[in-house]
Amino acid sequence: MKQVEAIRKKIYSLNQLQHFVIALKTIGKTVAFTNGCFDILHEGHIFSLSQAAKEADFLIVALNTDKSVKKLKGDERPINNEQSRSLLIASLIMVDAVVLFDEDTPLQVISTLLPDVLVKGGDYTVEQIVGSKEVIANGGRVVINPIIEGFSTTGIINHIKKSYS
Repeated sequence: MKQVEAIRKKIYSLNQLQHFVIALKTIGKTVAFTNGCFDILHEGHIFSLSQAAKEADFLIVALNTDKSVKKLKGDERPINNEQSRSLLIASLIMVDAVVLFDEDTPLQVISTLLPDVLVKGGDYTVEQIVGSKEVIANGGRVVINPIIEGFSTTGIINHIKKSYS
């Protein structure tokens, strides 16, 4: 039970996390930030989060709420609710903090926390990444990590549907 409580302590409100980030920066620690739905955790997610964690002393993962996932991915998503997804992401050793956001993008969270490093996976350009202007204007940097082909939540869902139809 102690371990589960320690994991739950890694899940913050935005206000709590803002104060914690200020404290971290005061003692010279760097903060990396990434975000996603993380509906069904897979190897691609682990790779992406591991790469993001290498960019700073502390890794924050902003997680779309159920309402936000539904709006972005459709009525059949998320498969796992925000409480389950938060707990799973917080249980990962490379993740230091989890915060939920209700909006379509994490711009408000990024603007509030102003991480040192904004990490996104994919084939974006820096200009296409939400929050990049704010992070760069604050002296931070943006890192784009490659996506591992063959791993996607949609692909997993489609495979399950095909196997049981």
